[in-house]
Amino acid sequence: MPEGKIMKALSGFYYVIDDHSIYQCRGRGKFRKDKITPLVGDYVVYQQENDHEGYILEIKSRKNELVRPPIANVDQAILVFSAKEPDFNTVLLDRFLVSIEAKNVHPIILITKYDLLSDEEKAELDQLLAHYKQIGYPVLLTSAKEQMGIDQFFGYLQDCTSVICGQSGVGKTTIINELSPHLNLKTGEISTHLGRGRHTTRHVELIPLGNGLIADTPGFSSLDFDDIEAGELNHCFPEISEKAQDCKFRGCLHVNEPKCAVKDALNHNEIPTFRYNHYVQFLEEIQNRKPRY
Repeated sequence: MPEGKIMKALSGFYYVIDDHSIYQCRGRGKFRKDKITPLVGDYVVYQQENDHEGYILEIKSRKNELVRPPIANVDQAILVFSAKEPDFNTVLLDRFLVSIEAKNVHPIILITKYDLLSDEEKAELDQLLAHYKQIGYPVLLTSAKEQMGIDQFFGYLQDCTSVICGQSGVGKTTIINELSPHLNLKTGEISTHLGRGRHTTRHVELIPLGNGLIADTPGFSSLDFDDIEAGELNHCFPEISEKAQDCKFRGCLHVNEPKCAVKDALNHNEIPTFRYNHYVQFLEEIQNRKPRY
């Protein structure tokens, strides 16, 4: 049986690429029965019905899977946040980072609209971003007016599958259009009344870009941690996870426990206070969520 990769999912159809040919496929009924949904990025076994259509018979094992956006087998996530309109938000960025870290996907932080900041605002943002660089996250700054950072960003996309995600209205689709103008993807203006962008991306699709693939995905403005347990959260904060190895008590949650290496590092300014505060905030959300049955 032939094998291929799902490049797009839309209205119950899955578009499978195999040797430069694309087949519009439906999933077999057994997927619905087993509550399995084929995802963009899945490697699949399919059966051709004719030159353009077919049925997906089997989904190959996934190395990872994201829920929002629904996509599988991702190498890295480009987390796009604007410096302004909407304003840069460390809480939301950390929510994305935690969700990505939990899926073992490599994150890259991309800041758009840097040119809209005053010199004072740039200095303030640079100071915040320095913490993320120190943690080990790649941080890229882009400016549409100056074409700054686009070439460097393009280099990160080669030879891998990337998902581009972030808050609505930050310029995700605009960046893809700048990298590959022939795509002419639809973009939306910021809604000044709501203070956020209109959702212009309606489905997930893998787009060839250079020697890699990038997914343009629906924007969204909130994330939950339904798949993360309290004891796992510290692994999603690399700087906390590193210090946690020296805690005296196994299973330390780094809040009220004695002889906690994380709290000690915090007191010695080895962990950014805002990052620790976000960790505590997310931990409380996980501890207070309703039980799942």
